[in-house]
Amino acid sequence: QVQLVESGGGLVQAGGSLRLSCAASEGTFSSYAMAWFRQAPGKEREFVAAIRRFGGDTYYANSVKGRFTISKDNAKNTGSLQMNSLKPEDTAVYYCAARFVLPTDYYNEAAFNSWGQGTQVTVSS
Repeated sequence: QVQLVESGGGLVQAGGSLRLSCAASEGTFSSYAMAWFRQAPGKEREFVAAIRRFGGDTYYANSVKGRFTISKDNAKNTGSLQMNSLKPEDTAVYYCAARFVLPTDYYNEAAFNSWGQGTQVTVSS
């Protein structure tokens, strides 16, 4: 497992942008695939985006496709989620997750064994 710390959350108006970061404690972060999940009040945690450990292939939930971009900087042991054209329904706590190899069921939170503490994103209308 790897220790993860998210940052970059905050309050933004609809249509605005935020960039979330996920810092890994381990120097071998390049060996880990990464994903972002989110949990809105009263709802289950849901998949947002995922990326393979060396970058390249990326995967997105339909609700964020074309607006969010996941990336990974292995040299800096960090990952990011660029969020554009934010909507009030994007309001949630966002979590970074990692696993040694991207699982085939990458949209399933149970497939990941390393998690950050979460960062709040609030989009006002």
